[in-house]
Amino acid sequence: MDACGGTGEMAVELSHQATNSTTIFVADFSLPMMTKAREKPETKRIIFTLADMKCLPFQSDTFDVITISFATRNLSITQDNLHQCLGEFQRVLKPGGLFVNLETSQPRLTPIRRLFHLYVKATVKPIGRLISGSETAYSYLSHSIRHFYPPEELAEVIRQAGFRGIGFKRMFLGAAAIHKAIK
Repeated sequence: MDACGGTGEMAVELSHQATNSTTIFVADFSLPMMTKAREKPETKRIIFTLADMKCLPFQSDTFDVITISFATRNLSITQDNLHQCLGEFQRVLKPGGLFVNLETSQPRLTPIRRLFHLYVKATVKPIGRLISGSETAYSYLSHSIRHFYPPEELAEVIRQAGFRGIGFKRMFLGAAAIHKAIK
């Protein structure tokens, strides 16, 4: 399952890696985004489910793998909300199942982190507003990128949700990280 799968980009990539017998689900709360995803010919084999990540409409121990890409920041509107969502991911994963989280992160080195935050502040909001016409959405994006967890803290939040074997890999000088965990 690709959580918060939106327009299906990650699910399409996963389908290229999966065998023909693999069923791929996308769970997202946005019907317009999923409608847009279903227009793509590459999503014909993907099952789309309208869902709140805090209350997934799947039985416990359903999925072998759950992925989420650049959406965990949106689930962390409060720490409790993020804990509930991660708890649901843990619930619907099969024992031994893999959770993979790709998200923006905080560079470890202070000079790089400060430059990254300056770059995000100076570019994301103005360029996003120029392209989309929405100042609010890109103001939120700029803020949430700069204030999201460093990878060590996110690993601890994932552990608190009941996962084990948690590891992470920094990417792009620490501006993003991939976390992997096992149920």
